[in-house]
Amino acid sequence: MIVSVNIPKKRCSCLSCELRNLVFTNLDEEDVEQICETKEEISYSKGEIIHGAGDPIRAFKYLRSGLVKLYNVTPEGDEQIITITRPFEFVSNTNVFYGDTYRYSLSALEDSVVCCIRIEIIKDLILKNGKFALNLIKSLSKTAEGIISLTLEIRRRNLAGRTAFVLLYFSNEIYHSRIFELPVSRKEIADLISMSSANVIRTFSEFRRDGIIRANGRTIEITDMNKLEVISRRG
Repeated sequence: MIVSVNIPKKRCSCLSCELRNLVFTNLDEEDVEQICETKEEISYSKGEIIHGAGDPIRAFKYLRSGLVKLYNVTPEGDEQIITITRPFEFVSNTNVFYGDTYRYSLSALEDSVVCCIRIEIIKDLILKNGKFALNLIKSLSKTAEGIISLTLEIRRRNLAGRTAFVLLYFSNEIYHSRIFELPVSRKEIADLISMSSANVIRTFSEFRRDGIIRANGRTIEITDMNKLEVISRRG
């Protein structure tokens, strides 16, 4: 696996970036300027590790572009995907305020840009601005709820339903297209839905045989959206 080193950093100097609209609306101009002057935008190539479990927490991170996966590595060395994060969401901040090190690993599924704000700045703002703190709690709660909801939606389905749900998730929530390139392997899909790789591969083959999808490598075309939605609902 590729580890990121010596990545060039780009500073942000704007006062109206998407971060402000997302959670920093209750800050005055001086606080926003402090954030923008110290915020760093770090670019990661597909496959690069953004941080690993056990790395020290130094920044509050936000995904500006790309796609990343949050995952756990078992003692046996197997990956367990926890969630996949889209742009305009906070990433891997599940224990950012009660631990000194990250509990889970984060890596780029596509070329991605992550905005990093020093954690000390965020903590200072929380202590002096209650409205900001509440807004941040709401945003983090929404992120946590999304992770829990995704897990529960997957678990309540059978194999075919889980596979259909994941394909619809990528189509509707990530790429907004019936044709897309899977950012993960069949094995990673199996990890995400807690099924074996063999079962996932067999289900993909059945979907192709039934005319529900076309697949060429990682490129997927959903040719019968209605059938896929029915399989997902009945899962």
